[in-house]
Amino acid sequence: MTEMHDLRRRLSAALDITEAASRISLAHFNRTLDIITKDDESPVTIADRETEEAIRSRLQAEFPQDGIYGEEFGSQGLDKADIWVVDPIDGTRSFIAGVPLFGMLLAMTRERQPVLGICRLPAIGEVYAAARGLGATRNGAPIHVSRETALDRAMLFINEGEKIHAEAPHVFGRLMRAGRLRRLSYDCQPHALVASGQVDAVVDYDLKPYDYFALAPIITEAGGIITDWQGRALTYDSDGRVVTAATPELHAELIALLAETG
Repeated sequence: MTEMHDLRRRLSAALDITEAASRISLAHFNRTLDIITKDDESPVTIADRETEEAIRSRLQAEFPQDGIYGEEFGSQGLDKADIWVVDPIDGTRSFIAGVPLFGMLLAMTRERQPVLGICRLPAIGEVYAAARGLGATRNGAPIHVSRETALDRAMLFINEGEKIHAEAPHVFGRLMRAGRLRRLSYDCQPHALVASGQVDAVVDYDLKPYDYFALAPIITEAGGIITDWQGRALTYDSDGRVVTAATPELHAELIALLAETG
């Protein structure tokens, strides 16, 4: 079996698995939920746990030879060549608040590199999907990044602005003066909008592998670039500071801006 055929088969399975799991999260959406605060002070609900359990169960049944790296239930088989990376609800705070822009992220890494990604937005009925060599789609239709090359003309989304402002205020100040339009935002949707050409760039902060690995194939297969703030490829050991851009020129401008001191 060629890699392309294998990835196409896996992508189809991942779409089915996340579609079924999204029904679980939606069943809890806009309901009163008990909220648990994790050690890192982030919230988790029964919806997060039930959704991840459903995804993991299907993955273990269909791909028993693979590893799994999940947000809520830890990891297994991280020595395997193929590892599934699960974020059942990306944007739990949005989910709890009834904001319909939470996502569901499922990625697969092969030899530690992200090669397949699904980004579902269950409450608004959108799914972004990609696998290496197969292109990127939104609801099954091909998508591509914008052609914007200049930061001063770009629509820039700044994710986790409060954290950037608190921990790197000089960077936040520069970002708030950059771009034609700026929006403070959260979670996975802004990155997906770069892939579909509706946003030109996103600067993000304090992410984990389950936050960015699913986005990486979607962005790159749509023609864009996603790296850390130093311009390096994202890995399991990345520091969580992420920049997504539509074009190499725009990406280079953002990397230079983020590298400035003072």
